[in-house]
Amino acid sequence: MTTYTTEIDVRFRDIDAMGHVNNAVYATYLEQARTTYFRDVLDADLSSIATVLASLSIDFRRPVELTDGTVAVEIAIDELGTSSVTMAHDIRTGGEVVAEAEATLVSLDPDSGKPAPIPNEHRSAIESYHGV
Repeated sequence: MTTYTTEIDVRFRDIDAMGHVNNAVYATYLEQARTTYFRDVLDADLSSIATVLASLSIDFRRPVELTDGTVAVEIAIDELGTSSVTMAHDIRTGGEVVAEAEATLVSLDPDSGKPAPIPNEHRSAIESYHGV
């Protein structure tokens, strides 16, 4: 299965009093990666799509420091449901996995706010890109 990877700069503002990237910033890195994923894979602006983050879990392996420079966020598709997609994320620096995460996004009907089927063009793009 093909994965999608994007590079994100570690910024000075990401660093906490302990001298490493604050745990909450990892969620921002994942969000940035999903934004570029939607742009590059689905040819869509994430802010224009009726979707919500239903769940997010992160397992931390080792701290990231400012001197690491960048992190690479890799996205794979764990499950493609009718109205949801579960993405597996590896966050790496220097080729080493520093965190693993899982995020489930749910497609919504923009009028009712209730779960709705993933649009066919997005489903097709995900299946084609990842070979699922």
